[in-house]
Parts: sequence; C-alpha cells; structure tokens
Amino acid sequence: MTSIGLMIEGQSGLNWETWRRILTTAEQLGYQSVFRSDHFTDPEPPDEASLEAWVSLTYAATYTNRIEFGTLVSPVTFRHPSILVRMASAVDDLSDGRLILGMGAGWQDREHRAFGVPFPDMPTRFAMLRDALEITVRLLLSDTPASYVGEHFSLDDALMLPRPQRAGGPPILIGGNGVLRTLPLAAEFADEWNGVFISPEIYRERNQQLDQLLHDAGRASGEVKRSLMTRVLLARDDADWRRIQAERNQTPDELRMDGKAIAGTPSMIVDQISAYVEAGVERFMLQWLDLDDVAGLELMAQVVLPHFHKNTD
Repeated sequence: MTSIGLMIEGQSGLNWETWRRILTTAEQLGYQSVFRSDHFTDPEPPDEASLEAWVSLTYAATYTNRIEFGTLVSPVTFRHPSILVRMASAVDDLSDGRLILGMGAGWQDREHRAFGVPFPDMPTRFAMLRDALEITVRLLLSDTPASYVGEHFSLDDALMLPRPQRAGGPPILIGGNGVLRTLPLAAEFADEWNGVFISPEIYRERNQQLDQLLHDAGRASGEVKRSLMTRVLLARDDADWRRIQAERNQTPDELRMDGKAIAGTPSMIVDQISAYVEAGVERFMLQWLDLDDVAGLELMAQVVLPHFHKNTD
C-alpha cells in the first residue's frame, strides 16, 4: 500500500505556531506522516528560525493522535547514540508507537562549524554511524545488559530502562542513495530505506540492489520498507503551472530537477508519484518548502491523496 506524508525543513523558518499548524493540517487532511530534518541551519545564510528536532517530535507525540513522524535524518555527529536511542524510545512510547528513528552520517559542514560540533571526514562519520547503529539495535532489543566495543562509541553492560513498549522499539530508517556505504548499512540494520532526490529509474536500480544485499544478508526483501524523500512543487492548474515556469524562468524538466523532483498540476503529480510506485516506493515524504501554504496542502489532500490512500478513512 502506498502512503503519502510530508517532509518539513525545520531549520528554514519553523516556529511553534507553524509546527502546530502543519501537524494539525496533516492529521486532519489525511496525510500518513510528517517527517522533518534535523539541522541547525541551512547550508547557506541567511539563517532562519528553527526548532530543535527532538524537542519538536516530543511535542508531536502528544499533540497528534494518528500520523507517524520522525527525523530525516538525525546526524550521528549531533548526539551520542546512547542518548539518541533513549530519547527515541521515550518519544515512541509517548506517541503509542508512531515514531520512525531516522539516522544518518551527517553532511552539512556549515552548521557544525557554526555551533562548534566536530565534523570528521566522510569515512569517519560512516564508521561512527555503524557504531551508532550497533548500539541502537542492542539497546532496543536486549532485555539484559549489553556490551559493545566500537571504534568511536561503546557500551559496557548497558541496559535501557524502561524497556520499549513497542516490540523492538521504534523502526530504524536509514536514508541515502550510496551503494558503497548506505545501502549495505540499510541491508544490515534498517527497517526502512529512504531514497533521496532520485529519479524513478535510479530508485528502481537502487531498490533492486538493496534486494540483493538483503538476500546476501539472509533477510527477506519485505523486512525493509522502501520510501522516498523528494521535493514537490504543486501548481493549482495549467495556468498556474505556466506562471510558475515563467516566474522562475525554468522549463518543466528544470523545475523537476531532471527527474529528481515532483512538480506540476495535480494530475501531473499523480502520474509522477505513480511512476515511483512502479519503481518500488511504498512511502513518500514530500518536501514542502512553503511552510505557510496550507491551501496547497489542502488541494493536494483533495486531489492527489485519494489516488493512493484508497483504504484510509
């Protein structure tokens, strides 16, 4: 079954009033989920208002009743994995099992420099991520004290209490398109793999590669949910679509980033989402950049979601 949710850039002007409005809108209009970035700043100035990701998710746990929510994704550089998994387990319990724990290596050097957070090279960050995933899985799954000696993070007879209410704790999501590091980690640790800004053709290819890696690891293909985070640009009608092209001086292919974004009228968006569904996407996190455009969210809920949420109330 296909599900459609939203992805919010929490460092790009998000405040409490806007966050409440987005959560309310998503829940009332039938979106399946709301994910958000875990960043301090955008890659380039000027800086805007932002909400700390895990504080905002704690709020979402009690403010909403139905939607799933989570991080896309929490960089391993920001928090010790033992702290992150304790927070995630608590928020999952608070929401009655609606959190998705998105974890990643981190990529944006500017925010690290600005706030004094160490930013090692990519091989080091991925080694840190592997340690973090090992620690996360052990603390979530072990009912007895767990130990682990890693290159960057370790455990010594650690037991997380209280135990997660949901069996296994919150699902672990690993996002990214890399075939050398990301997909192998997803095949080993993830409950959900999230492709990012890729075309249906590339998604299909990565999906098949993940299937093979899962087979090699002795896991069934169905053990890992497949999702996509990509930008969406909604035009109200044909005239609005022409206006957007003219104002931005971009062709449809340029607006769609040569297949790496979804853009156009509602019928065009339905067709583009359908192409991704055929490539294997089960969940969509549509990046919604205009945080104040509630009317656009309403339109998409009215004319796009019914094509895919046919079995929901």
